Amino acid sequence: MSKLRSFFEITSYGIYKHWDEKDKALPKIKTFTTDIPAELDIEFGFIINCKKAKGKKLRYCIFHPDIPDDRGDIMPPFEGDVYVENNDWDFYLGDTIWPPLENKLGDWRMIIELDGKVLAEKTFSVLVEHGDGEIQFWKKRGY
Repeated sequence: MSKLRSFFEITSYGIYKHWDEKDKALPKIKTFTTDIPAELDIEFGFIINCKKAKGKKLRYCIFHPDIPDDRGDIMPPFEGDVYVENNDWDFYLGDTIWPPLENKLGDWRMIIELDGKVLAEKTFSVLVEHGDGEIQFWKKRGY
C-alpha cells in the first residue's frame, strides 16, 4: 500500500489586513514583503498551504527581537502546536506590533515544523526605515 505524501507551500507572506484570530477566515494579503514598517498594530506573517496532511501536528514558533516583558526579562519565543484540519488546509502564522514601538525593531523569524523538520520559514525585518513608522516614531518623541 502506498503512503500519501504531504506537501507544504508558503502561498503568501508580508503585510496583511487586520485579522481577528477568532474569525475562521484568514487575513487577506496587502503587500508581499519581508520589510515591515515599524507601525503599531501592523499585521505581518505568512500563510502555508498543507496538502495531504490531515491530522499531522505542526509546531510553530515566532522568534522576536529581544523584547522585554513587564518585569524587564526578555520574552521567550512564542510557540505552539496546531493540527492540520483537512487535506487542503491553510494556516496563518503572524504577529503585530504593540506599544512601545522602539523595542519591537529588528528581525522576527517565523517557522513551522513537522517532526523536527522545517516546512516553512520567513524572517521579517521590522525597521523604522521601511515606512512612515519613522515619522510616527520621532513624532511621539516630540521632534
